[in-house]
Amino acid sequence: MLYDVLVVGCGVVGAACAYSLSRYNLRVGILEASNDVANGTTKANSAIVHAGYDPLPGTKMAKLNVLGNAMMPELCKRLDVPFSACGSLVLSLSPEDDAELRKLYDQGVANGVPGQRLLSAEETLALEPNLNPEVRGALYAPSAGIVNPWELCYAMAETAVRNGAELFLQAPVTAIDRSENGFRLNTPKGVFETRFVLNCAGVAADRIAAMIGDESFRIRPTKGEYFLLDKSEGSRVGRVIFQCPTKAGKGVLVAPTVHGNLIVGPNAAPCAAEDTSNTPSGMAYVRTSALRSVPSVNFRENIRNFAGVRANSDHADFILGESTAAKGFFHLAGIRSPGLTAAPALGEEAVRWLRAAGLALTEKDDYQDGRRRIRFHELSDEEKNELIRQDPRYGRVICRCETVTEGEIVAALHTPIPPTTVNGVKRRVGAGMGRCQGGFCGPRVQEIIARELGMDPTDVLMDWPGTWVLCGETKGGASHDEG
Repeated sequence: MLYDVLVVGCGVVGAACAYSLSRYNLRVGILEASNDVANGTTKANSAIVHAGYDPLPGTKMAKLNVLGNAMMPELCKRLDVPFSACGSLVLSLSPEDDAELRKLYDQGVANGVPGQRLLSAEETLALEPNLNPEVRGALYAPSAGIVNPWELCYAMAETAVRNGAELFLQAPVTAIDRSENGFRLNTPKGVFETRFVLNCAGVAADRIAAMIGDESFRIRPTKGEYFLLDKSEGSRVGRVIFQCPTKAGKGVLVAPTVHGNLIVGPNAAPCAAEDTSNTPSGMAYVRTSALRSVPSVNFRENIRNFAGVRANSDHADFILGESTAAKGFFHLAGIRSPGLTAAPALGEEAVRWLRAAGLALTEKDDYQDGRRRIRFHELSDEEKNELIRQDPRYGRVICRCETVTEGEIVAALHTPIPPTTVNGVKRRVGAGMGRCQGGFCGPRVQEIIARELGMDPTDVLMDWPGTWVLCGETKGGASHDEG
């Protein structure tokens, strides 16, 4: 079976590519190493839609950041993904920062960032009274925002699958050979043959490139650690609060989330690609840095710590385009910040490459775009009552912290890409996202997954393969621990 295009990796960039390609009469396959999509950097990042003043003018980052930012509001509306154009502030906390703000402003002008302004200390504190009272001023960018990154990935990937793209989970690419038609990709799920390849493998992108003899770049995984604070802290600031960037990155931010929480982080530390651990030193650095911006953040309201791994590389810019080692093999690599913002534009960019390479693109007559998801807690009382009349499962609240119902969980389990893990359900509908972090609803979510998908309860994982929740016999007999 010959594919027109195989997308390697289904984080937000791979999903954006599949989404853009699914509009055309093509055979598209997606090979994802994990047991779910959005299971790498996409699920563990700052969730910021950057305005575009930070990348150097003339870079691919600068162009695609601004393009992706402009696409995000309408895309999220179409796919029913939570998004807020809340704006951002980069703070000046020293005379040296004053010069950096002017530099960022000038870069924003060159990059085409709309509406940005340099604010005085008084104007800055009028917008955000909980900031450090010694703030000297700020760069305000109203086009910046916040988004649910994993739901954006799910929405694009689900739309692609609904329109004929084929998704293969737990299918890491282990070898690539040339073939008469293009490429042959070996995975534990079988051998896939394709005319074109899009390398969207994140922290593994250099390993995928090396399989075709391309040694032109190296990924340098970099860990960022975060605090996620309870909704009681969610209104501490109303905008994304940055400090002036350094060589290590955009620095520690304090920002609201689309779920109503407050996120604080990240640091930047070289790491192994699989290292998502939190460290005492890393968390102390994040806390101390954040308090320089917003001294009143109450870290006693922390409900979760997490870490994500960014696909930094030995190139200063995104690594985009056709490999010099093999025609028809395209890289979307080294996609660190502002990669989430740029993702929709990257998907369209990949389509342009493939068209230029000779792939015939004719749009489908029956393409189904758009998506709607019921969020019970957002409905009016009348809407809730009507929904419960239609389906009583929406009247049974499973997650009390976030008011997530059985009906919502069941609906998620019957989408084009159904979750099979407790955390997969958590990311799709929010069950377990609240203050108790699944302490109450976790067992019920596991039970519903097993029932709806016909799984043995002991086969339901928390997240990654091997993250067992239950061990032993569930129906009669002694458990393995009882001897």
